[in-house]
Amino acid sequence: MVKLNIGEADQQRITQAVAAAEARSNGEIVTILTDRSDPYHDVALHWAVATLLAVLAWAAAFPSWLTWWRDLLLGGGWGTEPRLGPLLFFLMVLAVLKFTAVLLILKYMPLRLALTPGATKHRRVRRRACALFKAAAERRTVGRTGVLIYLSIAEHRAEIVADEAIVEVTGPETWGEAMAGLVAELKQGRPAEGLIAAVGIVGDVLAEHFPRSERDVNELPDRLIEL
Repeated sequence: MVKLNIGEADQQRITQAVAAAEARSNGEIVTILTDRSDPYHDVALHWAVATLLAVLAWAAAFPSWLTWWRDLLLGGGWGTEPRLGPLLFFLMVLAVLKFTAVLLILKYMPLRLALTPGATKHRRVRRRACALFKAAAERRTVGRTGVLIYLSIAEHRAEIVADEAIVEVTGPETWGEAMAGLVAELKQGRPAEGLIAAVGIVGDVLAEHFPRSERDVNELPDRLIEL
């Protein structure tokens, strides 16, 4: 499992960055950091099934090789044609063993992540970020001005999810610079620096569209939430 690399000093710096950004607008920023957005159990299962099917395809394409391996491992009739029943049973056992071996090997999370398509990682990170936003920030501010900055360490991916009032005046390209800086710092092993930089850029956007009013209060926690 990927370990989080955010110490108490960095957490305090992130909290201060959030407070400073919110001091310039009516917006509220929530930062969430997690080691991984999904266990990707289905990815391991897909690879195991693909291996099982590959064994069956190999046996269909090269039946003589299947007979050779059976004779090698279990002993054969030396020149006699093997019976169909025992041969199919051997094939079934071989396929199940390969299936189980792949599942066990892919319990090693770094390998499972390496074999997970990038598009799948992107969808899972986005889905988790949206779910957390609904739970932690959506419609929890008077002006619907909450923003979630979500960072998933293992996938090296981040998401910025905004409440409805912010979505009305911004587009996905608005957060491009913040996302790029955040991911770049994460890949360098500096998640705290990435979060601080992203908070500053998000704060600039909020200050432009939602400048702070006299009635503004702090409605969401400033501290970094680690999951």
